[in-house]
Amino acid sequence: MSITSEIPKTITDELGNDHPNWELVLNATLNFFDCTTGTIHTLDQNSLLQLTAHKGISEFLIPKLTTIPIGKGMAGITAERKKPVEMCNLQTDDSGVARPSAKDTKVEGSLAAPLLHDNTLYGTIGIAKPIPYDFSEKEISLLMQIGNLISKKMIK
Repeated sequence: MSITSEIPKTITDELGNDHPNWELVLNATLNFFDCTTGTIHTLDQNSLLQLTAHKGISEFLIPKLTTIPIGKGMAGITAERKKPVEMCNLQTDDSGVARPSAKDTKVEGSLAAPLLHDNTLYGTIGIAKPIPYDFSEKEISLLMQIGNLISKKMIK
């Protein structure tokens, strides 16, 4: 069984549409990983990450997440490195990867993955749990695969 075959049908079905509902894709991804909070950011023509879909984010944080420069916060560092970034407990992280306002999300176990296809960056997807959590290599690989599928819908 390939990793792709493990991705839920709700995600692959929605990504099969000409104009996917990004909120539905994000919600299905969060359900699959048993997460409560998540974002999808897409890369704009100015190389800034723009919030495209979100769930579980407090309204007062939305302005801080709407536009993210490459290299800033988990999403920005994920985009810069073109590699997943994981934190077992965002609340106690002192690496400087997460912005101070990220602690206001009240999430702990967090994973951000780039939306990549043929090494071209299209954005990021982030998922998080309200408890400390280390994502497995398999989970990281699955989120990367979902990111690749999302990216294919963004090719212009």
